[in-house]
Amino acid sequence: MLRIEYLYWLVGAFLIACAVLNLRERHYSMAWFWLILAGPFVFGDAILSALKQGQAWPAQAMGVGVIALGLLAARGRLRMAADGPGEQEQRNQSATHLGNRLFGPALTVALFLGGKFLASQGIELLDPKNLTLTALGLASVLALFAAFRVTRAKPLQSIHEGRRLLDSLGWAVLLPMILATLGGVFAATGVGDAIAALTSAVIPIDSRIACLLAFAFGMVFFTVIMGNAFAAFPVMMAGIGLPLLILQHGADPAILGAIGMLTGYCGTLLTPMAANFNIVPAVLLELPDQYGVIRSQIPTALGLMAVNILLMIVLVFR
Repeated sequence: MLRIEYLYWLVGAFLIACAVLNLRERHYSMAWFWLILAGPFVFGDAILSALKQGQAWPAQAMGVGVIALGLLAARGRLRMAADGPGEQEQRNQSATHLGNRLFGPALTVALFLGGKFLASQGIELLDPKNLTLTALGLASVLALFAAFRVTRAKPLQSIHEGRRLLDSLGWAVLLPMILATLGGVFAATGVGDAIAALTSAVIPIDSRIACLLAFAFGMVFFTVIMGNAFAAFPVMMAGIGLPLLILQHGADPAILGAIGMLTGYCGTLLTPMAANFNIVPAVLLELPDQYGVIRSQIPTALGLMAVNILLMIVLVFR
């Protein structure tokens, strides 16, 4: 059975390889950044085991590592040098020669759905507790082998190109991982209760429309801050959605949750914190304006937000 730990170790090994390559080229900030990040992937089991035994040092070490990552990112040296004219020309010639065959390996990633199908048939090939991640990881490895066949490149070339891509993204590669946990942290620390108290003091909570508008704009605002509607949802639902809209005004939970999440995604279109949507594509496509994706999405975000608010006003209290 493919356990999720095997994929974490593979990611950790790749990060260590990137760190070694950067050390050889004397890119010390970049090397230390990837080396520190590799730690949780490689030693994750040991860290969890020590925490369960009541030992405090793993949490302290992780905290020091997070601070170190922040300091390294703040130095502004987590960008690799631009490709030279020869390298860019060689890459363009290779892309022209391969043509649409380049998309074949990427489409192989869709095979992760096959892993979920096998699990539904009782074939325990993947970790049932982390089915989606293990299936996606296995499909990514298969896509790598497909890329070898299409490009006729040597396996070592994949490490060099992967490292080049990772260095191009820099610290932004961390944002999806960090933001995915931020909503749970906010909810656990009582941010939802603070929002409920603030809302009660600022808006007339007897008005269901006022509460609904506060919920909708709050979803957008917190998504802009945290970059992820999944992170904003538990905070706003705990602060406004559940106590005011559902329990006090009788809102339909299913409709409120569905349209509320979509309203939060309007904030995703507006923020650089949603790096995997708005910043990473700009870097990968080498766009001249890093925030051009966000600027082009503003009309869609505002229009969709207005439509969602109207839908909630009409449907939520039926």
